[in-house]
Amino acid sequence: MIMGRGLVNRLLALCAALAALACAPVAQAEDGYKLWLRYVPLEGEALKRLQAFNPSIVPVAGSDGPDNTVVQAAARELRRGVASLLGAQPGEGDRRTPEIIVDDRPSVVLDCPTIPGGGDGRFTVEARAREIRIHGPGQLSCLYGAFALLRELALGRDPHSLDLDEHPAMPMRMLDNWDDPNGYVLRGYSGRSIYDWWKLPDHLDRRLIDYARANASIGINGVVVNSVNASPQFLTDRYIPKLKRVADAWRPYGIRLYICARFSAPKDVGGLPTADPLDPSVQAWWKARADALYAAIPDFGGFLVKANSEGEPGPQDYHRTHAEGANTLARAVGERGVVIWRAFVYSAEDKTDRAMQAYNEFVPLDGKFDKNVILQVKNGPIDFQPREPFHPLFGAMPHTRLMFEGQITKEYLGQATHLVYLAPLWTEGLNARTGPDGTVAQVIAPAGMAGVANTGSDRDWSGSHFNQANWYAFGRLAWNPGL
Repeated sequence: MIMGRGLVNRLLALCAALAALACAPVAQAEDGYKLWLRYVPLEGEALKRLQAFNPSIVPVAGSDGPDNTVVQAAARELRRGVASLLGAQPGEGDRRTPEIIVDDRPSVVLDCPTIPGGGDGRFTVEARAREIRIHGPGQLSCLYGAFALLRELALGRDPHSLDLDEHPAMPMRMLDNWDDPNGYVLRGYSGRSIYDWWKLPDHLDRRLIDYARANASIGINGVVVNSVNASPQFLTDRYIPKLKRVADAWRPYGIRLYICARFSAPKDVGGLPTADPLDPSVQAWWKARADALYAAIPDFGGFLVKANSEGEPGPQDYHRTHAEGANTLARAVGERGVVIWRAFVYSAEDKTDRAMQAYNEFVPLDGKFDKNVILQVKNGPIDFQPREPFHPLFGAMPHTRLMFEGQITKEYLGQATHLVYLAPLWTEGLNARTGPDGTVAQVIAPAGMAGVANTGSDRDWSGSHFNQANWYAFGRLAWNPGL
């Protein structure tokens, strides 16, 4: 009987302990999904300052019209971010747009006109007596200005002392997703692809919208959705509605969609006997494909092409030059977009020193590419090595637009199991002097930067919380290489 009473007492004590735990605040570890858009509640003096300011978000008349989805997205982000910094963030699944409240509270005023293309994103954030005004020449100004304001507030800055005036250093700031239609990610160490092409266009994963938010917050304005070892399926009618659904979801965040185009697609899926870029039927096929894409996606960015490299097909298969191949696609695209032609032309059969192959093939073609062709050049002449000098093409082709290609995913730097911060590597390359044309950053300023993304379906996007820093740093350096 005594033993039974003791057992009952122990059970009662256990129940009391469990009840106490249930009533205690629940500590939750962050899973990394929110990336740098966590908007962690402020503390101390920073919290008091923001509480005293506690603004309403007010788009000026005309800036929040039904067609200005960019300013609407900026307003949503500001409401979400300020609420979270004040400690009252809605649940992750709460995607409602609160009503605009205009009262005697201070305000954040979004003053950006709607213009075709959205502008280049330059913005001003000015603190006035009872307002912070975000303005610029186009709707993208409000988007980038909103993220910049939230970044400053999250760092504890005084809202009344903010004075920001920024513009992007280069027009194209891109991520290259090396994702295949089957969900595999080449050099991917963060799970499967974030694109579920099987379910598109009927179902769009919320993750793709959060991907656009994260990219826009650091200034990224373009994403290539498939691998450079491209499947020709992306050029078929079946895939155009899928691509359109993604492009439509990204448009409010200023993200243009690009695809990698397989050079042999006229043969692979077009039913032609050749992919010779100078063949009139091939040229007509590329024009028809471009027209179909632009009919569905008016702001389609264009094509990225890997040709005559590592066994991929290209114009040299038909004794044509890279310029002749690139120009055929560029004329199909026209002024609507660009053709980005990769300068990575490694061939195992070429007896030339590997570090010299791209130089030898492309420098003689300087000035022969159409104006809407951009050469995408890796940061170094080999292949994303842990240490190598800047690529000799930078500074050697003054009559051709060159784009910097860096690798965010750490192919030769421990993949996802080793911690490496890549900003110093990119900064060293960008700051390297190429000769009379200045630094690499100055050479690429008319074009831009592309980073091979490290994103995947892992909950934390990049395999570890630490790896997110490289994605973030790449975007910020593409906006301003001087950071």
